[in-house]
Amino acid sequence: MKTRMLTALVATATATALLAACSGGTKSASGGGGSKTLTLASVDQGSIEDVVKAFEKANPGVKVRYTTSGADQYQQQIRTQLASGTAPDVMSVWPGNGNPSATHVLAKPGYLRDLSDQPWAAKMPAAIKSVAQYEGKTYNAIFGQNGIGAVYNEQALRKAGLTPPDTWTKLLAFCRDAKAEGTPAFALGNQDNWVTQLVLYALVATTVYGPDRNFDQKMQTGRATFAKSQWATALDKYLTMEKTGCFQKNPLGTNYEASQQLAATGKTLGIVQGNWVIALLKGKNPEGTFTLKALPATDTPSQTLIPAAAGAGYGVNAKAKNPELALKFVQFVMSPQGMNLFDKKQGGLPSLPDTGYEADASLTELSTFITGNRTVPFMDQLWPNAKVQQTMLSGLQEIFSGQSTPEQLLKDMDTDYQAGS
Repeated sequence: MKTRMLTALVATATATALLAACSGGTKSASGGGGSKTLTLASVDQGSIEDVVKAFEKANPGVKVRYTTSGADQYQQQIRTQLASGTAPDVMSVWPGNGNPSATHVLAKPGYLRDLSDQPWAAKMPAAIKSVAQYEGKTYNAIFGQNGIGAVYNEQALRKAGLTPPDTWTKLLAFCRDAKAEGTPAFALGNQDNWVTQLVLYALVATTVYGPDRNFDQKMQTGRATFAKSQWATALDKYLTMEKTGCFQKNPLGTNYEASQQLAATGKTLGIVQGNWVIALLKGKNPEGTFTLKALPATDTPSQTLIPAAAGAGYGVNAKAKNPELALKFVQFVMSPQGMNLFDKKQGGLPSLPDTGYEADASLTELSTFITGNRTVPFMDQLWPNAKVQQTMLSGLQEIFSGQSTPEQLLKDMDTDYQAGS
């Protein structure tokens, strides 16, 4: 994502992934410990399960005890576990420096094992390597690239007689038409605070980085601020979408899981999310067809950019109880088999070349933007500390609840940014 950071999602985190559903759980592929038992904490709900099964099949006798949880819950728990010595052998880690479980944040105090000697580390493209490393050493096994955009439910679009907009003016008209048909354009699950950033990032990509690809460098040298930049324009457009009726009622009362349900079942025409949500939507509606498109922010389609970057990967606990098995699992994740399995389930793109991966048709536009150099990193990935993003997330919830203003939010983000690392 692009490909320095949320980076790419994501996912996720995610987010990638970043990023995953809010509900958590523990699944034990074996009941006991021992030298052939690996412990794992992941945010890759809906995809880690198949990877674990494939890893166990490839390594007879090995069992993986794993937990899955949403990004917010995970980020709170993993730091506590690392500090108390109860963290698992392998854990989800985000690229760069943007959140409490990001590479820099966990590597700096020595929580992560140096993975620079692993064979896949040297194969990482420069853009991904830059956010998988801390002080020149690789700590994050990033297996995929993600993007953020409007994910449309094709069946719902046809029923409404509408087509994805490619300009800002058309986007607002699309929202009005969808609302008039009784089906809001996009589901928005702002009850989970990590979700609040996605629409804003999609708009910032074009409004901020469209005219100025060097914006990050200007921020780093003090020549730019959030408050006096096009971030203000993007935030205004975000709120304009809300006022226009682009989202379902009560986004703050809708969590990530519920927003998926709305988009998957056609109660909205789509959802603004990372590509990782596509697999989750298909899980809720196997007959559905979902396609990611860029979210326009201007009336010139050729200026539109997509946030795209490296997604959340996996790090090894520096105090892993089973370090050999931990490294073996990470090696499997970074192999063509593991990487393609992950990316197919998540609807992402591999981070390493030559894996033989064939991208899903739902990601055709994202692939085109990546190859056409029309992407920008997830905005948070190279911010100097995790506080900036946390301030942004909580501030966006406060704006949606009427407790703050865009001006105050950007001012607070500038204060945290200027505090440095």
